Amino acid sequence: MERVRLQIKWLDKEKKEGLHLPAYHSALAAGMDIQAAVVKECTLEPGAIALLPTNLAVAIPPGYEIQVRPRSGLAMKQGVTVINTPGTIDADYRGEIMVGLINLGSQICTIRRGDRIAQLVLAPVCRATLEQVDDLQETARGTGGFGHTGL
Repeated sequence: MERVRLQIKWLDKEKKEGLHLPAYHSALAAGMDIQAAVVKECTLEPGAIALLPTNLAVAIPPGYEIQVRPRSGLAMKQGVTVINTPGTIDADYRGEIMVGLINLGSQICTIRRGDRIAQLVLAPVCRATLEQVDDLQETARGTGGFGHTGL
């Protein structure tokens, strides 16, 4: 498994009490759990959206991004997921990592300081070189879209 150095910084060291740096929670986990740095509880009514702070910023190496993804337990047990999943943190962004959550469940969800609210996945990025053409190469699928295979 490739290791890539990722610099991470507490934005306000005085407000990191009760929080931990993102961490992998199993030997082969792809995502690092990240915690909410809320000062007071955040109540998410069904259908509500909230943008939550983490008090963290990162320096991502060129050629990589961080994807902000839902935590499966939060999504399956409470219906709370990342609104723009997967969110992307670009290599040139140096601001606070914020996590947008939406409550798609039927019950109120309360997010407390230190709750694990999302996972961060470091991923390689490749950039496209666009070539404008008049026709595209034909394939067996052609223009078949959503559900065309019967699933």
